[in-house]
Amino acid sequence: MSSTLRALFTALVLLPLAFAGAQAAEHKLALQISDNDPVKMNAVLNVAANVSKYYSEKGDEIEIQVVAFNAGLAMLRADKSPVLERLKSFKQGMPNVSFMACENTLDSMTRAEGKEPPLVDNAKRVTAGVVTLIELGEKGWTIVRP
Repeated sequence: MSSTLRALFTALVLLPLAFAGAQAAEHKLALQISDNDPVKMNAVLNVAANVSKYYSEKGDEIEIQVVAFNAGLAMLRADKSPVLERLKSFKQGMPNVSFMACENTLDSMTRAEGKEPPLVDNAKRVTAGVVTLIELGEKGWTIVRP
């Protein structure tokens, strides 16, 4: 086997290992909030902030999604959220943390209230909160309910 062929063979064998190392450095966390409880909402935000800070200080990147559904959607309501000021500070200071609002829950609230409740600016809509968590789990995300 020529030295060129040997070098090519070695590169092809080691290439997947290089990509595996790069993928292992990226962290992904999904946090569930399904209760209309300010203590639990603050716990979710505390976990997001603490985990983000931990990995940032290590020089690692982390992506965090907070998935709100059922009664927990109150967290993302612009008119009623008990953690509104904290959500604003996340929008300004932690771009790696995103907030997902369940459209199924939003539709139920709209029917019950006669109009769609307003969401905070940094909330993104997902069709179904639980389905979002399932799919994130299937993609290797860590799912936590603080």
